[in-house]
Amino acid sequence: MTSGKQKINKTPEVDSGYTSSIEIKVRDYECDLQGVVNNANYLHYLEHARHEFLESKGIGFAELHREGTDLIVTKVEIEYKFSLRSLDKFVVKTAVMREGNVRLAFYQDIYRLPDEKLIARAKVTGISSKNGRPVSPKPILKKLGLE
Repeated sequence: MTSGKQKINKTPEVDSGYTSSIEIKVRDYECDLQGVVNNANYLHYLEHARHEFLESKGIGFAELHREGTDLIVTKVEIEYKFSLRSLDKFVVKTAVMREGNVRLAFYQDIYRLPDEKLIARAKVTGISSKNGRPVSPKPILKKLGLE
């Protein structure tokens, strides 16, 4: 019998290094009555880090959309380890890997600064889509150096 807990399994390639990191600071309004960051805000932190990473590789969402391609999140898994509090500084580290023919998996970890305590671990899976249908993300993979 299993405990029902599922871990986000990272591959050796992901564990060996991240491809991007960004520093962020918790704002007061992101905290709940207990004085900790509300769980939904971690999604914003992860998304901001993914967008900044993709833009650093020359991949802009508006330009992709004008070309008829959209990147769509299909699944998010988050393991919350510890809480961030108001004014905490932290870093979101990101690695991306191809998964199958049409999926990209972003492995993201949030570490509090300066002690680098692991706060949350996430896997965000997405697809490349044209006209609402999944398509090969080859052009995106090339820009990411994964093809």
